[in-house]
Amino acid sequence: MGYDGSGLVGSGTEYRMVPGETVTDRHKIVVVGGGAAGLELVTKLGDRLGKDRAHVTLVDRARTHIWKPLLHEVAAGSLDVGHHAVDYLHHAHAHHFRYRIGEMTGLDRERKVIHLAASYDSEGREITPVREVAYDTLVMAVGSTTNDFGTPGVAENAIALDTPDQAVRFHQRLINGMLRAHTQVGPVRPGQLHVTVIGAGATGTELAAELHRTTREVAKTGLDKIDPTKDLKITLVEAADRILPAVPERLSGEVMTLLSQIGVEVRVKARVTEVKPDGVQLADGGFIPSELVVWAAGVKAPPFLQGVGGLETTRSNQLVVTPMLQTTRDPNIFAVGDCAYLVEQGSDTPIPPRAQAAHQEASHLYKQIVARLDGKPLTPFKYRDFGSLVSLGHYTTVGNLMGFIQGKNMFIAGLFARVMYRSLYKMHEMAVNGMIKTGLDALARALTRRGTARVKLH
Repeated sequence: MGYDGSGLVGSGTEYRMVPGETVTDRHKIVVVGGGAAGLELVTKLGDRLGKDRAHVTLVDRARTHIWKPLLHEVAAGSLDVGHHAVDYLHHAHAHHFRYRIGEMTGLDRERKVIHLAASYDSEGREITPVREVAYDTLVMAVGSTTNDFGTPGVAENAIALDTPDQAVRFHQRLINGMLRAHTQVGPVRPGQLHVTVIGAGATGTELAAELHRTTREVAKTGLDKIDPTKDLKITLVEAADRILPAVPERLSGEVMTLLSQIGVEVRVKARVTEVKPDGVQLADGGFIPSELVVWAAGVKAPPFLQGVGGLETTRSNQLVVTPMLQTTRDPNIFAVGDCAYLVEQGSDTPIPPRAQAAHQEASHLYKQIVARLDGKPLTPFKYRDFGSLVSLGHYTTVGNLMGFIQGKNMFIAGLFARVMYRSLYKMHEMAVNGMIKTGLDALARALTRRGTARVKLH
């Protein structure tokens, strides 16, 4: 049996020694997934319990964290990953928990261990072997991945924005494509610098607007062979009858108008049947020539969750949980964030896979786990929808705040909406880093930004 030094196997007073660890009877809390929910939760647990009451461990296949709603800015080049990433190993040391690199592949509920795959470097050399991590309390916070609905050509010819690596890869392909067009012998070909974004939810819509600005900023940096008006084109494709189908219709209409004004082409009621190397094929026979295609049309939980350990899952691989956020078949396993499926009493729809839901669930589960260790009863989770905010980058931000004034909704736009949008990220940063470090980081970024390019050019 292989172990990575995450704790001891067994329960009560019977333990088998794990290399690198000392014998202890501390409760073992393992959080799988270092996204918004997982990192906030493990940070609070480490600060509260990690010194003397519990062994708290974070498991993630990546080495750094970046807030997922920022990935569209990384892809567009308006945000540098290095200035916003949280290093798991350093953060774990500072907040009294342990970080173990690895991708979860399975679960043994009887032995209370999770299985991790081996990890490798870019040259194919093994870094960490196949191993197991023991737990007493397990929290699944593995987020979600893009759902391509089996559409042909998506895996080969489109890029998703699930991870920072994917966002960086898209941006590099975008910059390389523009450099190629500028230096080639012939003129820019029709469709050569066209980008199609499939899926007009928040991610797709925000990316389309951000790309419209950043591609023009790049063209201004000496790529005089590229005519932004003629050569650069952003197309947003949505199968529903309007963009942002999950938000109020008024908000959707405002965003649609703004996109049209800045020159982003929007196609609604347009179902994609295939993504080809040179563009996107539509069900109505239409074809959109595109050098780059982003797939942002739907999410699902990671495939390995489907029936993992005999737990109850949905068709989209989500773990079904009770109002206490415990999985329905094992009270020692919890789930939060996009990978959790919960329909609250009185509702006929599940809690949506949104950042505010992940934040609320992480805050609630932190209190649940502390209460559980204290022998106190658990309390049900109550989700509160605070509304929706959509940022169109440099152009504007619009939103709808729920119950803002005496139970009524309030439509906001412009500077106030942008401040509210940015405050969501600051709330996440403060939950992870605390108020002082968040303030210092914000100041450092502001000072650094004055001496750097407005758009990342590499």
